Amino acid sequence: MKIHLPQFDDYLLNLKSNNYSDETVYNYERDIEVFEKFLDDIKTEFDSVDKKTILNYKAYLISQDRMTAKDEKGSKKLSAFSINRMLSALRSYIKFLIDMDYKSPISPSSITLIKTDKKHPRVSEFEEIVKIIEAPDRFEKDKLIAARNRSMLEVLFSTGMRISELLNLKTEQVDNTGRIFIRGKGKKERFVYLTPRAHKYINNYLTLRGKNDSPHLFIPLRGKNSNKKDKKISTNYLQEKVKIYRNLLGINIPLSCHSIRHAFATYLAESGANPAAIQILLGHESLDTTTRYVHASDKYAEKTHRNFHPLKN
Repeated sequence: MKIHLPQFDDYLLNLKSNNYSDETVYNYERDIEVFEKFLDDIKTEFDSVDKKTILNYKAYLISQDRMTAKDEKGSKKLSAFSINRMLSALRSYIKFLIDMDYKSPISPSSITLIKTDKKHPRVSEFEEIVKIIEAPDRFEKDKLIAARNRSMLEVLFSTGMRISELLNLKTEQVDNTGRIFIRGKGKKERFVYLTPRAHKYINNYLTLRGKNDSPHLFIPLRGKNSNKKDKKISTNYLQEKVKIYRNLLGINIPLSCHSIRHAFATYLAESGANPAAIQILLGHESLDTTTRYVHASDKYAEKTHRNFHPLKN
């Protein structure tokens, strides 16, 4: 008999009613269905779940013998980040049951996260950056404001541009391929590039915005500047919004628009990107500035040593 988690549809409805995006709801559903599949495999009813079950579930996620929500064998070992995301989703479901006075065999605190690799303390976790970027869809009631703020944050992380460069962007600067021509500090010129994801959110925002006389890509909808032809959003507005989203999400480390630019550079470096290429993308005059900015990624340094040391074999 196939195991079904109780009130699972109600849980998903609760997420939707709390203004979670369709993408986020789908991700929660997919992650929790892995746990449902696990219970089915070990022939354990949900009412019989205990701390030992959760311990076995963690071991199951770490192994390559796990099955996905689509009943397919996992193709590769899950990262600690992915495992913790799935455990957090399960914890959210258990918390919902308790909040709604449904029966739960365990408490949310029974589901502890696994140890992750230690990161540089000044670099935000990738999960936190993504939460901030997606926050407008969750917390903004006005659909146009949500679409605009979401696309601004998507562009920041996609390109690594400065906040001043972002807010001065003209619609004509973005071409159909997602390439953006920037005139930055000291009138230095460079190109930055949108990911397909960021390009999608810009197009979504522009569709909702409709025709407008302003040349700026991102424009205010209310306030003293909203009726001016050359209107644009203030730096203070976006900085304050990021701070509000951070507080609403319960993220207790400092995270700002500059942190998103910092994270863009750091994650590229940790994936092995050439520092000279990062320098160009950031618009730095000196490679020394880029190296300090990225904190000379330990992962990149180790990879370089292993790949290029003359006596590596």
